[in-house]
Amino acid sequence: MLQFTFVLATNNTHKVDEILPQLPEGYVCLTASQASIEGDLPETQFTLQDNALQKARYCYEITGLPSLADDTGLEVDSLGGAPGVYSARYAGFQRSAADNMAKLLANLEGAENRKAQFRTVMAWVTPEGEKTFEGVVKGEITLFPKGAMGFGYDPVFKPDGQDKTFAEMDMEQKNSMSHRARALAGFVDHLKETVANTHTS
Repeated sequence: MLQFTFVLATNNTHKVDEILPQLPEGYVCLTASQASIEGDLPETQFTLQDNALQKARYCYEITGLPSLADDTGLEVDSLGGAPGVYSARYAGFQRSAADNMAKLLANLEGAENRKAQFRTVMAWVTPEGEKTFEGVVKGEITLFPKGAMGFGYDPVFKPDGQDKTFAEMDMEQKNSMSHRARALAGFVDHLKETVANTHTS
């Protein structure tokens, strides 16, 4: 089987662990560090889509390899969509998940509406052009953290129709419904369609 190598524009091991098992056979994925990209990736835009595109373009320009990036935000109704694009640094540039969750729960203290959604935008940059894919999962913010798995805001996010937070789910259960998995499904469909078109052209 032919192998197709691309760059996943992250060094976040949690993201890598979620994405790799869902890729089709024959695809070799290099993290940013494995592709010899040093330092932090740029994230200076004001939307999830623009951040994802910025990171993917950066890796593509350095390596010349097709590059996939994602940006994810937690959007809380009663906070006007915050923390949104600033989710990772909601409580400061130390990017502490514990600090972010503490600030979120403090800002929601006494709030009756705890509805929220996780939204992921993936950007795919290749010599043929650019495409984006979006995944959303709706849910609510719990009163306190629950569970030790997952990462980020997973301990305080309970998807609609579930009795567990993402942090109480194993990887397989989370990947069956998560925002990242839904965006990735669109990306994988695009890969399969591209391969099919290549074979029939």
